[in-house]
Amino acid sequence: MAPAGHVRFKKGQADVITVWRGSANTWDCDEMGHMNVRIYVEKAMEGIANFAARIELPLAFKQGGTSTLMPKRQHMRFIREVHPGRPLNMQACILEIGADSFWLYQELRHGDGTPAAAFRTELQHVTSKTGRPFAWSERTRKALETYRDTPPEDTQPRSLDPNQLTLEAADARLETVHSVGAPLIGVGTVRADQCDLNNRMRTEWFMGRISDSVPNLLYDWRAKVAAAAGDKPMGAAVLEYLMVYRGWPQTGDRFEIYSSLARAERKYHSIVHWMIDPATGKAWLTSEAIAVTFDLEARKILPTEADQMDQLSILAPPGLRV
Repeated sequence: MAPAGHVRFKKGQADVITVWRGSANTWDCDEMGHMNVRIYVEKAMEGIANFAARIELPLAFKQGGTSTLMPKRQHMRFIREVHPGRPLNMQACILEIGADSFWLYQELRHGDGTPAAAFRTELQHVTSKTGRPFAWSERTRKALETYRDTPPEDTQPRSLDPNQLTLEAADARLETVHSVGAPLIGVGTVRADQCDLNNRMRTEWFMGRISDSVPNLLYDWRAKVAAAAGDKPMGAAVLEYLMVYRGWPQTGDRFEIYSSLARAERKYHSIVHWMIDPATGKAWLTSEAIAVTFDLEARKILPTEADQMDQLSILAPPGLRV
């Protein structure tokens, strides 16, 4: 029998627990008319906080809690657009369990049951103040086993492997960026309102700052793609993302974002983004995104011609990896 709080998906999918339920507000959506990628991560983190209480960590995201959960790696697949006011439901289960970490699966579905997005996040159990990892208690380990399950087939990763980690931490530095010639697309400072109770930048703002910076790299290029396709109204969307969290900036810390082409195909392109601490030269984050240019009215992908792919490799020279 499934533990209390479990529900069964349609078509015999796995038993999981509901960790978030709501909808997208108009202000959660961007110039493309759909929910911004930062908000997806924000809602996923709300779900993680809710899930923490299920595994005997009720204070993990509260003031005074001695331990918390911090993402190490996160895979996201965006499957169907989310528009304002539509019902959404998020459910979760455990995929793998380690000595001081676990992989959590979360899926966001529309009211009719079709998938909107899926997340696979490796979370580590750490002390709240120092971020030092430590092992699960026997009680939490038992609770984790209770929620182990298998996710459905319609939300599986496609182009990015959530277990992918090809880059040694020692290589994730500003020197590597300069050796590749990756362009600077974003610069900023972490604000207090973007930090959590432990003064670490909230997870969704890694995504948010990258999202805000990408137009500096791709806006003009995408406009040319749309023009070549018959002067279509230009839009853009991300289909998949892999984040590797390597450091946690605090209020007042600075960051720089650099980008490098991973690959370009006729219907999509993959860009690697690094968020660097200019004070130390070390990476706060390394990531890869699978993205598309699309017709903003027809909501269909616009193809990229060979010469446009060549232009993209000039704008963002290859060489950086996740």
